[in-house]
Amino acid sequence: MALLPVEEALARLLADAAALGSEHVTLLEAAGRVLSQPLAATLTQPPFDASAMDGYAVRAADVATLPARLQVVGEAAAGRGFAGRVGVGEAARIFTGAPLPAGADAIVIQEDCTAEGNVITVRDGAPDAAHIRRRGGDFSEGAILLKAGVKLAARQITLAAAMGHAVLPVHRKPIVAILASGDELALPGTRPPPDQIVCSNPYGVAAVLRAAGADPRFLGIAADTRASLDAHIDRATGCDLLVTIGGASVGDHDLIAPVLAARGMTLDFWKIAMRPGKPMLYGRLGPMAVVGLPGNPVSALICARVFLVPLIEKLSGLAAAATSTATAVTAVDLEANGPRTHYMRATLESAKSGARAARPVRSQDSSLLSPLAAADCLIVRPVGAPAVPAGASVAILPLDF
Repeated sequence: MALLPVEEALARLLADAAALGSEHVTLLEAAGRVLSQPLAATLTQPPFDASAMDGYAVRAADVATLPARLQVVGEAAAGRGFAGRVGVGEAARIFTGAPLPAGADAIVIQEDCTAEGNVITVRDGAPDAAHIRRRGGDFSEGAILLKAGVKLAARQITLAAAMGHAVLPVHRKPIVAILASGDELALPGTRPPPDQIVCSNPYGVAAVLRAAGADPRFLGIAADTRASLDAHIDRATGCDLLVTIGGASVGDHDLIAPVLAARGMTLDFWKIAMRPGKPMLYGRLGPMAVVGLPGNPVSALICARVFLVPLIEKLSGLAAAATSTATAVTAVDLEANGPRTHYMRATLESAKSGARAARPVRSQDSSLLSPLAAADCLIVRPVGAPAVPAGASVAILPLDF
């Protein structure tokens, strides 16, 4: 199977995915979830004309000529309005958030008044329309203010609450099974023997998935035997996506692809024209999507950023998955690129021009995790890209995991 361009692989991956079904969550559980239905206001906000200032509710006609003396006939506070009416030559003490009393059509702020018992003198300052928050000034009952496909953050959740909603319809979180494989792997926290290494990839991949909106579930480490792989894969039943790590190449001990094929997986593609990350597969095992990540730690995380993040976002119901790149200038000269898209680990800094500059980390060796941990973006070098000098514009993909 020929190397597949990154753009085509991603397009095929996303074309095969659809937003998952809907469920309802409380406002406190809604952060990071994606609305599955448009949300309409159940009430009008503000529900009444309200004072935006501390002062006095008056009739504008009574303060057209200053100074003006007015009789104070009551008080209105937030949550406790004045039940009476403001008549000619009268005023009501009012505080921020209180309903504007009947008969009043203006607010004079307390700084412009002098109080003597139940009489105030309005010395100066014309009433300002901004001192009254008009009914429906924010939104009206029935208005659709949040569209389906919106990812809910603090601003949207606050609005939804103000609209009168206690629970929100959201797309279900994708349930993702993560399976590592390899006789060489030992769990973190143990002292591996001389012929093993610590298994780190599943934890980083799980963090990427969780940040993207998924519910990751680690199935453990399978040995390099068909029986062990089958037993672990059985535990992925009911998940929306199975992510395997390692064992997807063509060595004698790389059994992931043949075991999945024997279970009925339909292979869509294998081997991507990218570095790092070439040996990645995608297929479907019944209703469950399957993504096989490389066992190399840097390759696994970069493939997770490039492919899994937009896939999870689409399954979660986002209207637009985060597949686009940003731009920066390169801090150093970059060599011409070869036949695979190169994702260079880099850090962002400020250039002398003030522009955002990307500087490649000390090593692009795909087995080294410490340079990846130091990076905050990937410089994306397209297939066959020519050499560019320092200061030239390049595409970058943010690393937010």
